[in-house]
Amino acid sequence: MSNSPARPSGDIPAPTSNPWLVAIAVMLATFMEVLDTSIASVALPYIAGSVSATNDEATWVLTSYLVANAIILPTSSWFSQRFGRKRFLLTCIVIFTISSFACGAADSLAVILIARAVQGAGGGALQPLSQAILLESFPPHQRGQAMALFGLGVVVAPVLGPTVGGWLTETYSWRWAFYINIPVGILAMFMIMRYVHDPDYIRDAKPGRFDGIGFGLLAVWLGALQIVLDKGQEDDWFGATWIRWAVAILVVCFVAFIAWELRQRNPLVRLRVILNRNFALGCLLIGLFGGVIYGMITLLPLLYQELLGYNALDAGMAVSPRGLGSLVAMPLIGLISSRIDNRYLLAFGFALFGGCGLWFARVNLDISQWSFLWPVVISGFGAGMVFVPLASTSMAGLPNEQIGNAAGLFNLMRNIGGSIGISIVNTVVARHEQVHRVEMSGHVNAANSAFRHLLSGATALTARTGGSQLQAYGIINGLLSQQARLRAYVDDFQYIAAVCFLCVPIVFLLRKAVAKKGAVSAAH
Repeated sequence: MSNSPARPSGDIPAPTSNPWLVAIAVMLATFMEVLDTSIASVALPYIAGSVSATNDEATWVLTSYLVANAIILPTSSWFSQRFGRKRFLLTCIVIFTISSFACGAADSLAVILIARAVQGAGGGALQPLSQAILLESFPPHQRGQAMALFGLGVVVAPVLGPTVGGWLTETYSWRWAFYINIPVGILAMFMIMRYVHDPDYIRDAKPGRFDGIGFGLLAVWLGALQIVLDKGQEDDWFGATWIRWAVAILVVCFVAFIAWELRQRNPLVRLRVILNRNFALGCLLIGLFGGVIYGMITLLPLLYQELLGYNALDAGMAVSPRGLGSLVAMPLIGLISSRIDNRYLLAFGFALFGGCGLWFARVNLDISQWSFLWPVVISGFGAGMVFVPLASTSMAGLPNEQIGNAAGLFNLMRNIGGSIGISIVNTVVARHEQVHRVEMSGHVNAANSAFRHLLSGATALTARTGGSQLQAYGIINGLLSQQARLRAYVDDFQYIAAVCFLCVPIVFLLRKAVAKKGAVSAAH
C-alpha cells in the first residue's frame, strides 16, 4: 500500500505498514467469515427446535448464507473500486458483525433467515479483498508466506467450524455460534483502520456505472445453482418438476450473464481474466479442490455420528486434527514455495490428499475415535500444500489492477466447487446405500451359512430378553442397512481420491511462475 505520489504503471507500491500486521488484520476477517460457513451446520437441529421449525426448513439457514455470499464474491472488485477498498472492507465487517448478533438474537425462522442472508452478503467480499490486500502488501519473494497465513483462515476455519460450533452448542447455546463473531469483528475493524491503506490505483479508479443487469443475472443463476444443489437429493433431482425449471433458469441466466459481461465496457465482473492460462487452470483446480476438501469435511463427521453413534462434539474432535496438519504445512510451504517449482508442491499435495482418501476408504465399524488420526492430520497437511502454491501460481503475472477481480472469481470457484462436492457426496451416500443394500440382500437366505450363523446368534440374543425371531430379523435388517451405508461412504472416499489423482497431471499444464515487476508472482 502506498501514500506516495503517483507511480509509473506496473510499479509495485511500497507498503506503509508492517505487512505482517496487515496480514493478521485481514486474516481475522477471513477466518471469521469462512468459519461461519460451517459453524452453524452442527447447530441446525437446535436452531430448528428453538424457532419451532423442521430440520428441512432449518437448512435454509445455511442456504440463505451461501447464496448471498456467492453473489457478492465476484462483485467485490467493482464495489472496492467504487467506494474504496478499505472503506468497503470495513463496511462489510460491520454488516457481518451486526447481522451475526441479529442471528443469535433471532426468535423466529424468518428473522434468522433474513439475518443470515445479510450476514452472507457482508461476508462475501471478505475473502477476495483480504487476498488482494495480502498479495499487494508483500514483496514477491514473501507472497508464498502471505498466502500461507491467508490459507490458515480458508483451510483451517472449515475444519474448526463443526468442532467449535458443537462445543458452543453443547456447552452454552446455539446462539453463541453467532455471538462469537462479535469480538473477532471488533478486533478486525480496529486493526484494519490502523494498518490497511488503499493503493493509488484504488483511490484513482473509475469503475463506471453499476451494472445492474449483470448483477441481476449473476444473482439469479448463482441462487438457482445453490438451491438446486441443496435441495436436489431431497426432491429426487430431475424427477422433480421444479428442479428442471430451476436448472433451465440457471442455464439461461448463466449464458446471458457471460454474454452480457463480455460486451460491457465496464463490466461488473471482468471475465476476460480467464484468458490467462495459469488463472484459468487455477480456477479449475481450486474448484476441484473445493469439492474434495468440503466433501471430506462433510463426510467424516457424518460417518462418526451416523455409523458410530458419536455426538456432534465428539465427531468434531475426531476430525479436528486436520487443522494441526494445515498449521504445520502452511508456514513450511510459505517458506519453501519461493525456492521450489510450485507445480511439484501442488502435485505432491493432491497426491497426498488422494492417498488419504484411499486410507479413509478402508473404514470399518470397529474403528475408534482416533483410528484415523494420521490420515486426518496428513490430509490437512496435503490441503495446505495445495492451497498456498495454487493461490500464488494462479495469479502469477496478473497486474495489481486485476488482482481484486481475479481473487473474487478464484474464491467463487472454490465455493461453487465446495457446494457441488457436498451435494455429490451426500447424493452418493443416499443412492449407493440403496444399491449396496440390494446387492447384499441377495445373500440373505437360508442357503447362506454365514446368514444362518448370524440369525442363530441374533435369535439367541433376543431370546435372553424374551424376544422373538422377528426381532432377530430386525437386528439383521439394521446391520444390513449399516453395512450398506458404510460401503456408500467407502465409495465416496474412493471418488475423492480419484479426483485428487486426476488433478496431478492438470497441475503440469500450469506455466512455471516467474517473478515479474508489477505482477503478482510466486517468485521462482
